[in-house]
Amino acid sequence: MATLDVTRHRKDLLPLAAQLPAVPRRDLYGFLEDAHKLSQQLPYEISDTLDAFNQGGNEDGHLLLRGLPVEADEDLPATPSATPAPVDRERLNMEAFLAVVGRRLGLHTGYAELRSGSVYHDVYPSPGAHHLSSETSETLLEFHTEMAYHTLQPNYVLLACSRADHERRAHTLVASVRKAIRLLDEETIDRLYDVKQPCEVDVAFRGGVEDPGAIANVKPLYGPKDDPLLGYDRELLKPHEGTDAEAVAKLSASLDEVTESVALEPGDLLIVDNFRTTHARTPFSPRWDGKDRWLHRVYIRTNSYGQLPTGGERAGDVVTFTPRR
Repeated sequence: MATLDVTRHRKDLLPLAAQLPAVPRRDLYGFLEDAHKLSQQLPYEISDTLDAFNQGGNEDGHLLLRGLPVEADEDLPATPSATPAPVDRERLNMEAFLAVVGRRLGLHTGYAELRSGSVYHDVYPSPGAHHLSSETSETLLEFHTEMAYHTLQPNYVLLACSRADHERRAHTLVASVRKAIRLLDEETIDRLYDVKQPCEVDVAFRGGVEDPGAIANVKPLYGPKDDPLLGYDRELLKPHEGTDAEAVAKLSASLDEVTESVALEPGDLLIVDNFRTTHARTPFSPRWDGKDRWLHRVYIRTNSYGQLPTGGERAGDVVTFTPRR
């Protein structure tokens, strides 16, 4: 697991975060612009690690920053039970670090159809949540490349932990295509590479239609032949029957075999390379006591793979859905 322990930098990081506006959502564009300036003041060990990951990724497909300064549990508000967060909610430490680290990598992006277009997502258990939602808890959230069906899918998914689940059962699972592809034969790779497969979309992007079917097309492997990108969703990808389905099944098995498990603790910030991995989450049992697991999530786009098509994008922009065809 690719981990950078930043505990020794806490004395520098906390004053850095404190320079950000106290109420992020009141002027999110301004908040993220300030974060961009502060990202240039990160300790060199952190900034160099982030820059190297941003330039070429790594074999694991993720980077964990461990030991960021987080509020004591008794000083945190209750774990949310509704979304989006109130506009006047004051800045939390992990939200601040998502801003600074995210701006070192690229541009924070909201998706209009998802979470009311909010840029910052609280991730918490919710009773009766749809099985495809991150708000599930007691069932496995299956492997998926985030919004693989979206033409403007994020380059990175950032998850920051303010509060872990009570029993420490929840693990984020990450599988890297750079590892998985070594387990596939050439015939399977050729069958997967640059071949469009039908793909359904998450509930938020269905336009109110209960089951619109596979309205997108996703290539399981694409991009550089010697270092391919991954488009994968265990629930939503619906490959053509026969050899295509067999090839996707082999890819699925290889991803399972190389899976790494990350148990997020308070003060952790996980960066997932969303073009070379798939990720999931194991079940856990909420207690509904205001102290359940609480993560914060942001999506980051960069100029890699055409995700900033106009050149005029800003951190904090909200984009609308266009399915991959």
